Amino acid sequence: MDTPKIFESEFRFCQILWDHEPVSSTELVRLCRERLGWKKSTTYTVIKRLSERGVVRLENAVVTALVSRRQVQHSESRELVDRAFGGSLPQFIAAFAGGRPLNREEAEEIRRLIDQYEEV
Repeated sequence: MDTPKIFESEFRFCQILWDHEPVSSTELVRLCRERLGWKKSTTYTVIKRLSERGVVRLENAVVTALVSRRQVQHSESRELVDRAFGGSLPQFIAAFAGGRPLNREEAEEIRRLIDQYEEV
């Protein structure tokens, strides 16, 4: 299953949800007002929109995510690499590093990740 597209304001909403789920819709309205400056109607509109796309579920006034933070991160990063770097992960890493030196821990972590995902 493909991860539904989540736009910037929806992502900020989802971050709040992921940090507090399961959460009552009333509490979510309060959190979105405090952290995003949203009105109650805006929060409920986003809940409805994301529910229709299969990202969240509202049941008995409790909101839960149907898509994890990790799934969204994976989907968004794949889209970025495909769109901006023609699908080339090495080009993405080179651009991301931007000529700045990696410290030893960063370089070791990247090597571990490469080893973990390398096809044999």
